[in-house]
Amino acid sequence: GTALWETVTSALGARRLARRGRVLPDGMRSPSVTLLLGQDSWVEHVDNGIRYTFDVTKCMFSPGNITEKLRVASLPCSGEVLVDLYAGIGYFTLPYLVHAAAAFAHACEWNGHAVEALRRNLALNGVQDRCRIHHGDSRQVSSADRPWPPRPCVASPSPPLSFQLELRNVADRVNLGLIPSSEEGWPVACRVLKGTGGVLHIHHNVETLPTPAPPQTPVLRAERGSPEGAGSDGEAQHPTEESGKETLVARIRPEWQKWAEATAARIRGLLAELHGQPWRTSILHIEAVKSYAPHVHHLVLDLECRPTLP
Repeated sequence: GTALWETVTSALGARRLARRGRVLPDGMRSPSVTLLLGQDSWVEHVDNGIRYTFDVTKCMFSPGNITEKLRVASLPCSGEVLVDLYAGIGYFTLPYLVHAAAAFAHACEWNGHAVEALRRNLALNGVQDRCRIHHGDSRQVSSADRPWPPRPCVASPSPPLSFQLELRNVADRVNLGLIPSSEEGWPVACRVLKGTGGVLHIHHNVETLPTPAPPQTPVLRAERGSPEGAGSDGEAQHPTEESGKETLVARIRPEWQKWAEATAARIRGLLAELHGQPWRTSILHIEAVKSYAPHVHHLVLDLECRPTLP
């Protein structure tokens, strides 16, 4: 009862106590968190000098994504416009604005709880004037783009989106930070990308065969950690090699390269169909963010997309 929670909280030197379960498979990656002691479930976390505040009972926070947040913070984005299709509480939107010096961001999010946290986080970090929040389902299209007949509406706790996908030809970069797959957002990403092209950062969970692949060119950073060491939310906390040994670099696996090439071809086709002319896509980088589950890795593909000159 309460006496036990008070004893545990006191021993930990804390004022509040919560019990965390696994992230719910509800489309919004909602946490399963119960506040055991205390009234206020809003907390603050600092990553790389960026302040994040959120309600732990309403919003998920994955520390396993820290390497990717550090990486995007170092990208040369000065003067660029970003569209973040799955912004959440600002996991990647904020590093782009605060450290990578993006000029402006369009942050798209359908979870009302995350939108409230995102608004607070933009203000906490002093970048609220350089970001516009689009609250709604980024997969929904405006009437001008909607195929006929329209697909049925799906019930959602967030209001329907009426203006977001009217964004066109605005982005130098598009972040698609949704796992296990961001594929439903690929047509949207192509639509918001500038006509002169830009870079897509595509997240995806890719299955990797357990048989070790021959070493190839070392291009990916990795940190120490358990090969399948997942937190209680079901996500691994460190990018690692499956051997479990400490390693300085992770190497491109054949399955990763095959996925990246297939994705590049699909995006190339979407862009050609959208613009009525050929486009070229170039694989700039494949980043291993973390081991998500046994033989499944959370990857990010940096894909440059440009129209083919006549």
